[in-house]
Amino acid sequence: MKIKIKTPSRLHFTLIDLNGSLGRIDGGIGVTLDYPNVLIEAEASNQILVEGEKKELAETIIRKAIDKVSPGDGIRIKIQSTIPEHVGLGSKTQFALAIATAINKVYSKDLSIRELANVVGRAGTSGIGVAAFESGGFILDGGHTFGPGKQKEKFLPSSASPAPPAPVIIRQDIPKDWCFVIGIPNVDKGAHGAKEVEIFKKYCPVPLKEVQKLSHLILMKTLPAIMDKDIETFGNSLYEIQKIGFKKVEVELQDQVVKKLINFMMKNGAYGSGVSSFGPTVYGLVSGIEEAEKLFLKTELFLKNHTRGLTFISGVNNSGVEIKEANFLLVGN
Repeated sequence: MKIKIKTPSRLHFTLIDLNGSLGRIDGGIGVTLDYPNVLIEAEASNQILVEGEKKELAETIIRKAIDKVSPGDGIRIKIQSTIPEHVGLGSKTQFALAIATAINKVYSKDLSIRELANVVGRAGTSGIGVAAFESGGFILDGGHTFGPGKQKEKFLPSSASPAPPAPVIIRQDIPKDWCFVIGIPNVDKGAHGAKEVEIFKKYCPVPLKEVQKLSHLILMKTLPAIMDKDIETFGNSLYEIQKIGFKKVEVELQDQVVKKLINFMMKNGAYGSGVSSFGPTVYGLVSGIEEAEKLFLKTELFLKNHTRGLTFISGVNNSGVEIKEANFLLVGN
């Protein structure tokens, strides 16, 4: 059986609680993007065969997954496209889940997406990427229990945490005419690996006052705006988030051009702008493709005059991963 898998990508707006005074940490909000995507084809094989980019990473993930999903089997995977890595778009989670899902489907196993996330070691801090893969839309996850003997005993990023995927507290469709203009300056990649671990050690716990302020903003501004489909209030809340809690730390660690681009987007038509995850991806929220194209051209010129980089427009994804066998859709939530 040959299958095709197309993943979404995601913007991670902020982690919510890196204080832990209530016995729980992490939590976060984010949104699922239609583009860029991981796109792979897969079929059964008596050995591990990988074609395309990120071959070495794919083989590592396959070996990790196949032992737990379908021991003794192989798989042939053709990687047709991937998501830029270490820029804040959730590339590794989507890539790892696409491969694990391919093995699961090709060999007719019945592991859930969340079980597969455990298999490949994703979502130990943020649950946004797994939920985006699973069902798309706007997502708020509930984080992890915190303390001795709990899901997490230390403040750690997903790459260094064995905690299970966080529960989804809210999942909501985003209006189809909401568009995100994405600008990725050609600067250092976002923090990852050992550097990311050190940032968590240095800046956590976040002051309780900051967590409370952020929680109030999300509960009484961000979430109602999503439910009311109020793009102006929603965008404004995203911009306010840049100055609070752990997100403030993430922004302060960015290259100056990233900070300038956030403000540039706000002055040139975006309802809201900010850094996704550890950056350097900057997003600008607008309504409709015409406004998106205007901001796209201005952002492209901005980057051309500064560091250069990548600029594109993405719509929202309200369905999550697509899995096709032959010419018909198997899964598309």
